[in-house]
Amino acid sequence: MSAVALPIALLALGLTATVFYALHTAARQADLVSAERQGHEAQLAVDDALDELAQSQSGVAIWSPLLRELYKSQPNWGWIDINAGTWLNYVFAHDVDIILSPHDAPVYMMQDGERLASPGRPARIYTRAAAPLIDAVRERTHRAANPHERLPGQPLANHASVRTSPSAIHATSTVAVGDRLAAVSVMRIVPDGSDGDAPPGPAPLLLSVRYLDRSFVQQLASVQLLAGARATVGRTFQAERGVALTAEDGKRIGMLAWRPDQPGQAVWKAMVPTAAAVLAGLLATVAALLAGVGRLMRKDAATLGQLRVAHLELQAKEAQAHRLAYHDTLTGLANRARLLTMLDDMLGLGAPEGVSAVLLIDLDRFKQVNDTLGHLAGDHLIRQVGMRLEALVLPGDLVARLGGDEFAVLLGTRADEAAIGTVAGAMVAAIQEPFVVLGANVHIGASIGIACFRDAQGDRTELMRTADIAMYRAKAEGRNGYRFFIADMDESVKLRREIEDDLREAIARESELFVHYQPQMDGSGSRVIGVEALLRWQHPRRGWLAPAAFINVAEESGLIGALTRRVLRDACGVAVAWPGLSVAVNISPVQFRSRTLAAELIAIVRETGARAQQIELEVTESVLLDNDEVVRATLGALRRAGFRIALDDFGTGYSSLSYLSKFEVDKIKIDRSFIQRLGEADDAAAIIHAVVRLGHAMGLLVTAEGVETGLQRAFLENAGCNELQGFLFSEAVPAAALQRLLGRLEQAA
Repeated sequence: MSAVALPIALLALGLTATVFYALHTAARQADLVSAERQGHEAQLAVDDALDELAQSQSGVAIWSPLLRELYKSQPNWGWIDINAGTWLNYVFAHDVDIILSPHDAPVYMMQDGERLASPGRPARIYTRAAAPLIDAVRERTHRAANPHERLPGQPLANHASVRTSPSAIHATSTVAVGDRLAAVSVMRIVPDGSDGDAPPGPAPLLLSVRYLDRSFVQQLASVQLLAGARATVGRTFQAERGVALTAEDGKRIGMLAWRPDQPGQAVWKAMVPTAAAVLAGLLATVAALLAGVGRLMRKDAATLGQLRVAHLELQAKEAQAHRLAYHDTLTGLANRARLLTMLDDMLGLGAPEGVSAVLLIDLDRFKQVNDTLGHLAGDHLIRQVGMRLEALVLPGDLVARLGGDEFAVLLGTRADEAAIGTVAGAMVAAIQEPFVVLGANVHIGASIGIACFRDAQGDRTELMRTADIAMYRAKAEGRNGYRFFIADMDESVKLRREIEDDLREAIARESELFVHYQPQMDGSGSRVIGVEALLRWQHPRRGWLAPAAFINVAEESGLIGALTRRVLRDACGVAVAWPGLSVAVNISPVQFRSRTLAAELIAIVRETGARAQQIELEVTESVLLDNDEVVRATLGALRRAGFRIALDDFGTGYSSLSYLSKFEVDKIKIDRSFIQRLGEADDAAAIIHAVVRLGHAMGLLVTAEGVETGLQRAFLENAGCNELQGFLFSEAVPAAALQRLLGRLEQAA
C-alpha cells in the first residue's frame, strides 16, 4: 500500500506545488494587468477632462453676441449669466468661469452657479494660478503647445486630441489652485465669423476652472471604477497607485491617486486555506491523499471559474475604456480618432476593386439654430443629423462626428464614383428635410466634399485635406450640395487664400479699394435718374479687379461686411452731393443671416446725413429662396426705413411670383445675359417682354442692364422698360468724374 501510496503522494505533492505556483503567478500577473489598465484609464480621463473643458468653452467664447455684449458700456450681466456662466456651470459642470477684460481685469465671475457682484479680489487666486496660460494666449510668452490647446502662431502638438475649431485660441492644462488641483483653460473671446471681425486690440478672455477633487474623482470612482480616487498635491499612500499631473511647463504639481483593484490578490487569499488543507490531508494518510486529490481537482475547477470571471470583467472594463477613447460622447458616433484608425486600416489593405471614399460634411445655417434656439437645441439637432446619416450607409461604412457641426463618412467599396455620388446626394436631401427640435421646425443644409482613395495615393493626410478642399468648394458654389475633389481645386484654394490675405491688407490700408459709379437712365435713355455704386480693387500685382474676382472670397472669410460698409458710406456721400439721383448699392446674401444688418445700414445713412429714400439696395434671388424669417424681417425693416429694394440678375435663378409678393421688392433688373442675346436667340425678345409685363402687373419698376447698342436701346424702350443701364451710356467712373459725365450725358440728350 505504501509502495503505491508514496508515488501517488509524491505525484500529488508535485502537482499541488505546481498548481500553487501557477495560481500565485496568475494572481500577480492579473494584479499587474489591472494596475496598468487603471493607470491608462485615469490618464485618458484627465486628457478627456482637459479637451472637454476647452470644447465646452468654445461654445461660448467663439460667439459674436457675447463679444458684442462685453463691448457695451453697460453689459447685461443677467444675459451673460443665462447664456454663458449658468450654461457652462449647469451643462458642463464648470466650478468657476471668469471673464477678463482686454487688459486682464476680471469683469465677471460665476462660481458654483452664483455670480459674484465684485469679482476683483475673489478672482485673484485663479488669475495668479492661470497666469502662465494667460501669458501664452496673450503671446507674452512662447512655448510649444501641449496636446490639449491651440496657441497663437503655434502648430498643434504631436498626437493632439484638442476638439476645438481652428478659430479657437486657448491654453489648457492642469493647474494647482492653492492646495487644490484643477483643469484650467483660458480662451480668447472672438466672433463666430458670421458677423464680421472683432474690435481692434486685445480680445477679452474666458477663464474656466473645473476642480479635479469634486465631480471628476466621483466619476472616476463610479465610471472607471477607481476606488478611493482623489486628486492631491501631497504624497500618495503606500497602498495607492497614481498618475502624475503636470503644469503647462511639464513640472509635476500633484497626483491623481486611487486604491488599485487587485483581483489576483483576492483569488490568492481565497486559495491559501484550501491549499493548506489539501497538503495536511495528503500527509495524513494515503486514503486522505486520494480523497484530497479529488477535492483538489474540484477546487481547481472552481478556481479556474473565478479566474475566467476576473478575466471577463477585465475585458469589459477595457472595452468601456476603448469606447470612451473612440466614440463621440454627444452622438455615440465614432470620433476623429476612430475614423483615422479605420482609415489607416483601409489604406493598408491596398487598392480594392471598385471605389472607396471619404466624405466631409459641414452643416449650413447650424450657427443660426444655436443663436436663435440655444445650445441645447443645437445638441438635439446634432444627434438627429447623426441618426439620419447612419441610416444611409451600409455595414462596413463608418459615420463619425469630428466636432461642432462637422461630420465625416468613410464609405467602403462602391461600384464607381456615381454610386458614391448617389449616397452623398441622399445625405444632402435627408439633411434638407425639416428637423423637429424642442417643438420647433428647423431647416438646415449640408455641404459635402468627397475624396476618393485612388486620388490620395494611400496618404491619409492627403485624403482628408483634399476632401476638405472639395467641401469648401461645395460651400462656395451655393451650399446644399456635394463636390468630388479634382486637381484644379487645389490651385483654386491656394489662389483664394492669397486673395483673402491681400484683401485683408487692402481693407486695413484703405488705399487700394475704390467705388465707381455707373449711370442709370430713364426708359428712353435720354435722362440720368440714378447711379449704381460698384467696388473696384486696384491690386498691387494683379491690377484692377472687378467684384467677381474677390466678392466670393470676402463672403466666405467674413470680410463682406467691411466692404459693404465702405461702399455704402461712399455712396451716401454721392447721394448727399446729388440729391436728385438715386444711388444703388449691392448687398450680399450672406449678410442677411445677421439680425443686425438693418440697424447697421440705417445707422450709416443717418451718420452721413443721407436720405434712405435715395438709397436703393440690390439683392439677388438667392436671398428670397432662403424663405427665412430673419430675411423677411430685415427686408421689412429696411423698406420701413425708406430704402428701396431691387431684385438683381432677375431670371437667372429660381424666383417665383410667390417670392416676389411675399418679400415686397420695388424693382426687378433683367440680367444682362438676356439683353446680349437680343437678335441672336429667338426666345430672348419673348422673355424680356414677359418679364416687363410681369413686373408692371405687380406694380414693379423694370430695369434692363448691360445695354451696349442703339438697337438694344430702341427695343427695350419699345418693350416698356422703365430704366436702362450699360456701356452704351457709360462705364463706371470714380465719384470725382461724375460731374463731367452727367454733363456729357445731358448734352448728348
